[in-house]
Amino acid sequence: MKIAVIGAGAIGALVAGYRSKEGIDVTLIGKAKDVSAIQDSGLIIEGVRGSIAVPVKVTDRLEEGAGLVILTVKTQDIASALSENLQALGNAPVLAVQNGVRVEELLLEFVPKENIISSIVMFGSTYLDAGRILHNFEGDWVIGRAFVPNNGGVDSIGNLLASAFSVRVTERITEMKWLKLFLNLNNCLPALTGRSMQETFSHLDICRLSIRLLREALAVVDRAGVELASLPDFPVARLRALTTMPLAEAGGIFSKTMTNLSREPLFGSILQSIKRGKLSEIDYFNGEIVYLGEKIGADAPLNKKLVEMVHRVEESGRFLSPEEILNEIGG
Repeated sequence: MKIAVIGAGAIGALVAGYRSKEGIDVTLIGKAKDVSAIQDSGLIIEGVRGSIAVPVKVTDRLEEGAGLVILTVKTQDIASALSENLQALGNAPVLAVQNGVRVEELLLEFVPKENIISSIVMFGSTYLDAGRILHNFEGDWVIGRAFVPNNGGVDSIGNLLASAFSVRVTERITEMKWLKLFLNLNNCLPALTGRSMQETFSHLDICRLSIRLLREALAVVDRAGVELASLPDFPVARLRALTTMPLAEAGGIFSKTMTNLSREPLFGSILQSIKRGKLSEIDYFNGEIVYLGEKIGADAPLNKKLVEMVHRVEESGRFLSPEEILNEIGG
């Protein structure tokens, strides 16, 4: 099966590199500087599996059909990426790798619902530079269809990916994506400090703020009647336990977890976008809680404030100290 990976960022390049290394026919579609760098020197992947340089077919636009399209651009770039490559998309299944719970809704404008396969990436990767990716840590790749039941095609795609990644197929992808949203909510804090997750979450008051964000978000989700389903290695019960224990204790546990995610600095997708001069996914992370709260008449002032602050950093390019964040938020 020919695979097209649209988006040469941290996840897209990692997937294309590992699949190409296995001899699978993969074409990576990226921006001009990524295309040029990979054509010149191959794709360089460093990190938990060592360092490799992989020749990868790369271009700035999909010119021919593929048996599978893996869409790895940011959520806010879905429309433009699919519009640019729509002619060659054909009737191929599209495996969406974006964060957020409204991805499938955005895809419906371009892709029939039976061709949409949702996914949740639990491994971590960082875009270092054009043609250079850091694979921070291993994790599962959960896949399933949001609008219709899974079929043999989903199992085949899972088998195709399984030689390079730990793949899980689920019928509860939507409920799992809601839980994954909680794992993404604190991406906003490294984005404000401009520092790695390890540095940011070594500050215990910032970790206590993280717990307050999670508590507020869970209250909104519960009030809306949204069902959560456990992820591999992250059960719903862990989130509920973390948000009900005393704030100081929960903050300490959160700090220990986040500072030990990766031996290499881990920046999170929002900060990676800001560092590259791009708009971030903040409206599909904390903004999703604000959006849901507004629909049901529930306030989410902490999440709303942090969305506003991230947008300000995007516009100004000026990062904040932990003390500035806490002074502005209060507490």
